[in-house]
Amino acid sequence: MTSIADPLVEPSRISTGILDLDNILGGGLTPNRSYLIEGTPGSGKTTIALQFLLNGAQAGERGLYITLSETAAELREVARSHNWSLDEIELFELVSEDGLDPESEQSILDPSEVELGETIRGVMECLDRIRPSRVVFDSLSEMRLLAQNSLRYRRQILALKQYFSTLGCTVLMLDDRSSDPGDLQLHSIAHGVITLEQAAQEYGSERRRLRVVKMRGVKYRGGFHDFIIETGGVAVFPRLIAAEHHREFTGELVSTGVPALDQMLGGGIAPGTNTLLTGPSGVGKTSTAVHCALTALQRGEKAAYYLFDEGLATLLARASALGMDLAPYIASGQLSIRQIDPAELSPGEFASWIRTAVEVDQVRFLAIDSLNAFLQAMPGEKYLLLQMHELLSYLNQQGVMTMLVLGQHGIVGEVRADVDLSYLSDTIVLFRYFEAHGEMLKAVSVAKSRTTEHQSSIREFRLTPRGLEVGVPLKDFEGVMSGLPTYRGATEMMAAERAAGA
Repeated sequence: MTSIADPLVEPSRISTGILDLDNILGGGLTPNRSYLIEGTPGSGKTTIALQFLLNGAQAGERGLYITLSETAAELREVARSHNWSLDEIELFELVSEDGLDPESEQSILDPSEVELGETIRGVMECLDRIRPSRVVFDSLSEMRLLAQNSLRYRRQILALKQYFSTLGCTVLMLDDRSSDPGDLQLHSIAHGVITLEQAAQEYGSERRRLRVVKMRGVKYRGGFHDFIIETGGVAVFPRLIAAEHHREFTGELVSTGVPALDQMLGGGIAPGTNTLLTGPSGVGKTSTAVHCALTALQRGEKAAYYLFDEGLATLLARASALGMDLAPYIASGQLSIRQIDPAELSPGEFASWIRTAVEVDQVRFLAIDSLNAFLQAMPGEKYLLLQMHELLSYLNQQGVMTMLVLGQHGIVGEVRADVDLSYLSDTIVLFRYFEAHGEMLKAVSVAKSRTTEHQSSIREFRLTPRGLEVGVPLKDFEGVMSGLPTYRGATEMMAAERAAGA
């Protein structure tokens, strides 16, 4: 009995050679089609094209790189920088040294109708001889110069596309966007279009991103996706969509390791929520985050700490002075601390690190210290809020307990933050300095909790060699959170208790 093919079944896909780009494309490229990769010089077109051909070579497919803009020697040098070998790929230079000889009858530097015709015939002869499965044509800008007008250019590209199709080739056509930016002729001809962009920052390395402009018959992931070029090729970081990721987990409250702080939080912190620790510099935000991380480690959970502001050695020394020794957990791999230079980091790459920590390393406690420096890694506040919303939604759906540290400007009196993330936070813990009895003291309060019935009290907070200490509610003070309190009673301060004990 013969079966009738279902016309709705998706055709088989072939890989681009970049796993995360395949993910963005919904599984890869539809074979036997022509695709356009466009971008300014240096944006990564050649590297992606070589990865595409090398992936085909690994699968036993013949690959052909047709170059008008680079020499074979230059291509081999690019491959060598990534530790690749192009021995399995055919390199065809349409313009040889003879073609550039001033005494030659034709020269690519002097485009003419004869030259264009001979270029097209040269491509077709090469295809007939090699019969490749994958082809890279680099670049269409040279064809545009030879054609001299848009009508001839379009006709020649259509002719090439048709010829590629009859041979069953999957083709990547590269274009450096040297034509009018509003010229979309190639977009209408190609089966799919991927645009690469790179932008120089005022400080730090340039940022690269790509966007799938069009892909016929494929449900692809839209929007911009960050990518980098490193030794070994292009690494793409798909834009995070939190709704695509969900994991079952229990919502049982867990301790911060400080009983009095647990009471203030209504019993502890729930997995799948994020806690914002906010206050001026030096008030104890980082120490609180580290203490909560240590408590999670002692429960047997894995933790990740992303450090933007402070040096790793400084953090470890400061934690050890407070009775929190993190070294054994780092040595065992249970705790990962990454010191990050925000000037060198893209938002997509950071989100990719977090996904790896959660999904591969099974991290259940995660801290970002601090959001102020993370803000500097973003193109603007609006993008930070969008990025953090998606990132926090993802972490919450994965059942991760997240700590966010946000520094505020000022010491006492009015304080302010670079950005307001209070509406994205499930729990907000406020830290403040206040003056009492001729000393600069610290106070802590819980301003918000979506999951528990938290206390509204304000308590004294201290950092000691024994760790974190939280005192009784400061009922006899008014104006503690403003930094300029008025004392109206007999509340005993922890400083006085220690002095009496001494």
